[in-house]
Amino acid sequence: MTAPVHMPAPQFSSALPVERTHLGHALRSEWTKIRTVRSTIWTLGVMLVLILGINLLIVGLSSSDIVSDPVLGFGLFGVLLGQLCVMTLGVLVISSEYGTGMIRTTLTACPQRGRVLAAKAIVFFALTFTVTTVACALTALMNYATFGGKPVGEGSFLGPRLVVENGLTTASGTQWLGATVGVGLYVALLGLLSLAVGALLRHSAGAITTMMGVVLLPLIIAIFMQSDSLHKVQEKLIEYSSPNAIASLYQMPMLENGDADGVRQLVVLAIITAVALGAACATLSKRDV
Repeated sequence: MTAPVHMPAPQFSSALPVERTHLGHALRSEWTKIRTVRSTIWTLGVMLVLILGINLLIVGLSSSDIVSDPVLGFGLFGVLLGQLCVMTLGVLVISSEYGTGMIRTTLTACPQRGRVLAAKAIVFFALTFTVTTVACALTALMNYATFGGKPVGEGSFLGPRLVVENGLTTASGTQWLGATVGVGLYVALLGLLSLAVGALLRHSAGAITTMMGVVLLPLIIAIFMQSDSLHKVQEKLIEYSSPNAIASLYQMPMLENGDADGVRQLVVLAIITAVALGAACATLSKRDV
């Protein structure tokens, strides 16, 4: 009796070219998502309206002889509200996919979950940093055109942050950098932290509420600390609160003896964001969708 002959299994060969996937493919995918969903248009659109609109309102209502200290300082008020829009978008970038179930498709197309999170973080950070910095640069130009170049006499009151050259008000290079790139970087990092929290909680409302607490609670708690024994704690809560950090970048700190450039708060936020993203990556890699 003849032994059966085992034929080798046929090898499948695709007629289409097969390309090894890499981070660039994930970046293109996330860029397509973020620029085509309505949440991006609405949140960034509202942020621009708040930052530019509030600044235009202040400039329009200011009298011609007012001297701003510092010259670019009035841009602060629009950013304090605009940052909430970036936080919301940061959460929705990932939590909305969990809400709709789209995350299953995303992770099927790209099983490397760390790559997915990295692509989302890079695309989101680049977009929000660019938009925020441009908006802040426009407000800085508006404020400089309105409050810069005003004559200051010998008897005039000069604030501690007001820069005067040749008897005229102006803004230093540090003030320009802080009011544009510094603020853009801080707000983008805050949005990136929101993205990490959204990845950890996987729930839009919960993550947005958590980030609202992160931004608002330290300052609110500090306001109600009246005990002398808690004075140091109160100062730290105010110093590293989001409103004071942004105000410091505009060289308008809430504390009289506080840092005027906001660099320390920026570094602390960058460290916290990096830790949160690391935790989100580890959690995303271990748990089921």
